[in-house]
Amino acid sequence: MLKKYALLFPLFFVVASNYLYAQNKDNASKREFRAVWIATVKNIDWPSKPGLSTSKQQKELVDILDAHQKNGINAIMFQIRPSADALYAKSEEPWASFITGKQGVAPNPFYDPLDFVITEAHKRGMELHAWFNPYRATNDLDEKSISEKHITKTKPEWFFTYASKKYFNPALPDVRTYINKIVMNVVRSYDIDGVHFDDYFYPYPSKEPLPDSTSFAANNRGIKDINDWRRDNVDLLIKGIADSIRNSKNHVKFGISPFGIWRNLKEDPRGSDTNGLSGYSALYADVLKWTEKGWLDYVNPQVYFPFNYAPAAYEKLTDWWAKNSFGKHVYIGHGVYRLTEKKNGWEIPSQMPDQIQYLRKNNNIQGSIFFSSKSVTNNLGGFQDSLRTNLYKTIALPPTMAWLDHVPPSAPLSLKFIKNNNSVILSWDKPYAVRDGETAYGYVIYRTSGKETLDINNPKNILKVIYGDVLTFVDNSVKKGRSYNYTITAIDRLKNESSQANQLQVIFD
Repeated sequence: MLKKYALLFPLFFVVASNYLYAQNKDNASKREFRAVWIATVKNIDWPSKPGLSTSKQQKELVDILDAHQKNGINAIMFQIRPSADALYAKSEEPWASFITGKQGVAPNPFYDPLDFVITEAHKRGMELHAWFNPYRATNDLDEKSISEKHITKTKPEWFFTYASKKYFNPALPDVRTYINKIVMNVVRSYDIDGVHFDDYFYPYPSKEPLPDSTSFAANNRGIKDINDWRRDNVDLLIKGIADSIRNSKNHVKFGISPFGIWRNLKEDPRGSDTNGLSGYSALYADVLKWTEKGWLDYVNPQVYFPFNYAPAAYEKLTDWWAKNSFGKHVYIGHGVYRLTEKKNGWEIPSQMPDQIQYLRKNNNIQGSIFFSSKSVTNNLGGFQDSLRTNLYKTIALPPTMAWLDHVPPSAPLSLKFIKNNNSVILSWDKPYAVRDGETAYGYVIYRTSGKETLDINNPKNILKVIYGDVLTFVDNSVKKGRSYNYTITAIDRLKNESSQANQLQVIFD
């Protein structure tokens, strides 16, 4: 998410004479991952400032989710651990300062922001992915701002200082065990849909060398090259967390959002046709390996570049990640904040909509994630308008993950209606459990008007996605003098969908 690294490349640009897809082209799918990052570090997106009352914090979150529901968003990446601290109650780490203004101080009146945002997201048919920063421990070296209970003070031997911040030393087995425990506490304690890491592994490079030569000498595990050893340190963490999640809650997805370039072609024949910082070499993050080994369910590269940008063109990187998906999901990360720039193609109004249309042409890409929430809701470059009026104007379900679960639930039973003057009240019975023991996690309501065919494969016919054990729905958008056709399906936790229930026709005189 580090904005300055989007500009590491020489600032030259070949302006495209035409665009690959027109902004008004509508090819939205019924299945598409549509997410935003809600960043809490330094109060980027939420809360707007430290020290707000509980009611104001909650209202801000509700307003954010309401806006993104209108934007067609179906998943939230919510930052819960920016610096070995917590924006959730069930943690042994201290409360993040971004809540109250002081690290270690809980909201007052007390509430659990993670519980709250999970409930509110699920009410709106959105997944909630808990976003962790695994290794960053402080944002500066101001000891007075750090709680006495912070891990940097209780276990100082676990950390090194680099570029005015403290980081966990990835080489230490105790560190890997600790981070795994932190993540798995959230997996077991909260009803999250996914675990999400961003691009921060080893710190972004500075002028000084990494202070880990002593650790390498003491425990290199027979690896001769220190760079390979650093990558192996991170590999061990990622594999351990992947295994732990699978053994605990198989429906919880695990994804990584790496820097947009894995390796350049000049460095590796498998690399991309680019010329910039490499996550493999600079951050010691071998995301290609993690995907190929099946440790991840999705990869979300931060392709924060415009079309035809010579050092790192959006289209080249998007195609490269698609070709290297290894059968797992690829969600492209888009830097919406860059729409304030007036050069390199960002000043062209159709830049971001064209990026969405481009990736939709590739069957190996299943969606997008936008950095960050405020950039979207502030309508930078008119992008929120594009989502609402064109790109995301129909509702989409998240794509399924057959390697985790491919068995759909049974169809809901006995769909019925009651007609009022200005509404239709639908009700149904919960479906029977299927062979994997699951029943419905939620439901999808479909509606058409008049003689229009009620096709559940057409996203235009989705009226509402419901998560949770709800067996009624009130349609308040009906109009007199029209008739409506309804049906309903069940979805399980991983969004496999049942066949449809019986169809109903409701006529308003």
